[in-house]
Amino acid sequence: MTGSAGGAAARLLARLAVLAAIGCVVVLALTVGEGGLAVIAAGLLGLVACAAGIWWFLAHRGLVRLIGACVAVAAPVAVLVLYAFDGLWLTALVLILCWGAALACARAALRKARPERSRRAVAASRPRRPFLIMNPKSGGGKVGRFGLVDRAEALGARVLLLDPSAPADVAALAREAVAEGADLLGVAGGDGTQALVAAVAAEHDLPFLVISAGTRNHFAMDLGLDRSDPARCLDALTDGEELRIDLGDVAGRAFVNTVSFGVYADVVQRPEYRDDKAGTALALMPDLLAGEGGRRLDASIDGTALSSQQALLVSNNAYVSPDELGGGGRRARLDDGELGVLAIRVESAAEAAQLAVRGSQSAALTVMTAQRVEVTSDADEIPVAVDGEALRMATPVVCTVRPGVLRVQVPRDRPGVPVPAPSVDWRRLVDLALGRTGRTSERQARA
Repeated sequence: MTGSAGGAAARLLARLAVLAAIGCVVVLALTVGEGGLAVIAAGLLGLVACAAGIWWFLAHRGLVRLIGACVAVAAPVAVLVLYAFDGLWLTALVLILCWGAALACARAALRKARPERSRRAVAASRPRRPFLIMNPKSGGGKVGRFGLVDRAEALGARVLLLDPSAPADVAALAREAVAEGADLLGVAGGDGTQALVAAVAAEHDLPFLVISAGTRNHFAMDLGLDRSDPARCLDALTDGEELRIDLGDVAGRAFVNTVSFGVYADVVQRPEYRDDKAGTALALMPDLLAGEGGRRLDASIDGTALSSQQALLVSNNAYVSPDELGGGGRRARLDDGELGVLAIRVESAAEAAQLAVRGSQSAALTVMTAQRVEVTSDADEIPVAVDGEALRMATPVVCTVRPGVLRVQVPRDRPGVPVPAPSVDWRRLVDLALGRTGRTSERQARA
């Protein structure tokens, strides 16, 4: 019954999306002599100019940077002024509303039509000797603010509170706890610390508990945990389920989210980055993007060669939409047994503009999935950011994935992972709107 209702809702939304798209065409046809095409042309030109201005701002210094900032701000303002003074604002508003409605309905329709793939959770037994490592500074002091130590100890866990003034080897601490009989390992801290302890849990085939006490908690988000209240994660100790997920590996070190090479990895290496992230990035970007200071990278993605890349991101399972990564991308799955790969090579303002207009279809952005990624350089050692931690690794650096090695214990009652909005495919939408479910299902299987 639920599936039938979901299918009917998907068809209705698909029809609304198609009607809204047709509405855009009708508005253009009716206003061709009154500036309808000018609205589209001005909008695209403004987007291209804005992207070019951002490139000049990032890739240059001095006067060119100033000009770039002015162009990036002035381009959208000029488009709005043009719409207002030429009497095009009403046409532009109608087109924006119609296209916005079309995209919103299209994404909702495809989301509802996508077959649900539930994560295979099994009931978890209550651990007898859970061991938790907590970083009191992580997330601006969430451990103390949410009373995590007292709550965990009340549930029978042994808690080790890290000393911020004395860096600790958390992996060694976890191994010591295992030797003393711990039957569950957990971390309240950042994703980098999570990965180190998760590797020990996987090594000993023990359940691992993620407590969302970090700053961004990307790993917790993709596990469907509550990021606003890390204390809820402790419910897994008494009423939990177990998920089997993948663990990434970069040169023998585990990662749960991403490994970054190139521009971002170079920036986070600088000691001044933690105190002034934006200022450090702006100061370094010209050299990293267009000058001599940025070393280019080559990569082999399951045998497919990529050369002279400025930035490369390898993720533990693929992100849903590369076009939306800057807005907080999600991974729909953590158990697909593959790496996601995003590589960027932008050489000019024209390529930056193409990237802004075409997104993941741009030649400047490579989007792939793989089992093995090998990154090479003409240097013996390169900077690497592993789950946000700044490291240096000897080349070649090899990334792989270890399918299903990590047993994650999560609360039975948790927010969960929302069904991601797929990329808009108008052929699939038309099939769905017309009730041609066979073709739609076939394309979804291929996607």
